[in-house]
Amino acid sequence: MLRHIVMIKFKDNVDVSKVSIELRRMLNDLERNIDSLLNIEVGINISTKASAQDIVLTADFENVEGLNYYRDHPEHVKVLGYLKEVMEKAAVVDYIN
Repeated sequence: MLRHIVMIKFKDNVDVSKVSIELRRMLNDLERNIDSLLNIEVGINISTKASAQDIVLTADFENVEGLNYYRDHPEHVKVLGYLKEVMEKAAVVDYIN
């Protein structure tokens, strides 16, 4: 199994609460629409530390091919378009477990 983890920090000028809720909805919807996505979990940050990110997602796939299918899927591309508007930076880790 392959695990895909993304931590996202939003731009300073966005409503973090509103954007977090909308992004979580969009990401959770992907599980119904993308066959290679076995499971997705989206967490909204509660930490007040300066180093904290705003949202994290963990997604599971059978293999790298499944992750690549997800990355190119039109529904995921829509989410990426939204992220371009609200995201300051992201960190990604992909690993096989």
